[in-house]
Amino acid sequence: MNVLLGILQDGLFAAIAGVGFAAISNPPRVAYKYCALLAAIGHIGRYCLMTFAGFSLVFASLAGAFLVGLLAVFIAPRVKCPPEVFSYPALLPMIPGLYAYRTLQAFMLALSANGEEEFGHYFYLIEFNGLTCLFVVLGMVVGQLIPIMMFKRVAYTSTRD
Repeated sequence: MNVLLGILQDGLFAAIAGVGFAAISNPPRVAYKYCALLAAIGHIGRYCLMTFAGFSLVFASLAGAFLVGLLAVFIAPRVKCPPEVFSYPALLPMIPGLYAYRTLQAFMLALSANGEEEFGHYFYLIEFNGLTCLFVVLGMVVGQLIPIMMFKRVAYTSTRD
């Protein structure tokens, strides 16, 4: 029961963030519920792959983004919007903000380091956190684009009658 609650909580918070990010880009009203749904499904997918299957953050994010992109391609013709309207706001809650923050924090600490050993430690933190953040975002971009490229006809004609 506790595991199910954690999964549902992860999906709920991702859905709320997905709607918030969708509001910034001003999509049609009908798109909000699909942005929330895709954000929840993608985040739950990533959470389950990391928690139960032992996937790394990078590969779980790639798989979650692929799932979001795939669902967005097939939802888009129903709503008559491009799939990007749903997938981009749904992916934004999966951006690893903690790694980006730690990268900048280590950079600032490395600038004020007193010795070479201290600088080396902070530079290691910059490399680890920065590369993790970079590869997660890159994996999300690639994972989201693969379904759009696989189903070009569906994705590119979704706004037509």
